[in-house]
Amino acid sequence: MGFSEFLGNSKAMAGVRGMLTAGRVPGALLFAGPAGVGKKTLALMLAKALNCERLKDDFCGKCARCRKAEEMFVAAREDAARRREIKDSARRVEGLVYFDLQLIEPITRYILIEQIRQVRNVAYTRPFELERRVFIIDQAQAVHWQAVDLLLKMLEEPPETTTFILACPNAHELRPTIRSRCNRVQFVPVEDSVIERILEEQARLPRAQLPLGVRLASGSIAKAKTLDLTEFERRRRPWLDYLDGLAGQGEVPRGQRGPSPVRSGLPDNPNRPNRPNWPNWTMVFDSTKALTENRESFEETLSIGYALLRDLVHVMETPEDAQVVNLDLAPRLKAWASKLGLAGIERLKSGLDQAYRLQVRNVNQQLGLDALAIEVSMRQDPA
Repeated sequence: MGFSEFLGNSKAMAGVRGMLTAGRVPGALLFAGPAGVGKKTLALMLAKALNCERLKDDFCGKCARCRKAEEMFVAAREDAARRREIKDSARRVEGLVYFDLQLIEPITRYILIEQIRQVRNVAYTRPFELERRVFIIDQAQAVHWQAVDLLLKMLEEPPETTTFILACPNAHELRPTIRSRCNRVQFVPVEDSVIERILEEQARLPRAQLPLGVRLASGSIAKAKTLDLTEFERRRRPWLDYLDGLAGQGEVPRGQRGPSPVRSGLPDNPNRPNRPNWPNWTMVFDSTKALTENRESFEETLSIGYALLRDLVHVMETPEDAQVVNLDLAPRLKAWASKLGLAGIERLKSGLDQAYRLQVRNVNQQLGLDALAIEVSMRQDPA
């Protein structure tokens, strides 16, 4: 056990251990960096190290305090999960109890003011069982606006026996006054070699698919450990059909040469030749239905579409594939990019942005993607 088990972000870990060795861990720390790169993991390790009975700049994981710390974090996770299942908003925050070491996470879209009030209620008292209190506020950017001032006051005058660790993807999502009162530890995407080693140890991917798995993980240890390539390919398939349809792949029925008269309201031209550069509207419309059938996972569906659009830009701008995520689609990416052009890719990106913004509203996302495809095709072929 100990910091030796922490993967990636060696600079961040060295900075934290340096604070421990010098005995100068500040009252407020800000761990900032992409999701899944170890911010919360290192925060939990630091909390144990601040209380370990045996070691000064590390933790053993075996002493009574280390075991108690783990018990507290497990209980905090279980409590948060239980509260997320409660539908009644008033009951969701009833009976909050915080331990000496507490992991505080959003139990709705936000970290609620009652959660921060409970921090204040116990932060200025002495620890009950351990030497030092540590409050880890994960997803600190989600602290409700009504609770931000309360959090700020605690960071301005942190208790002598309490350490606050805020974790968030982007430090600039927090108020400047909060950032200025925290000692920032910056995290970066984990090296590809570390991600590949994790995937190899899990032995869930054939070796030929490891490069694709590494790209899909995007420097995130959490993504690497939970990657299900079969499920990813299933969710990606409608996007491939969508782009294939726009590029006119497959046989195009006579009545669908050019924008569909039924779906777009445009007159069909039966004299147009049946050539492959007309969109295949059957494929397009079938794919939009598949893409929008599950509203709960639509944001994840959009993220796959965004990744494909980024890849299209990369293959247009450079012959190298160093930044391409969907490595297994290289030939198709080039064909799509050639067909769509930068203007078409930009219009698709704007359409996905609009779909992302409209998630919270009761709108017909399938109709939006249908209309987007028609607009892109009309710009490609104004005749």
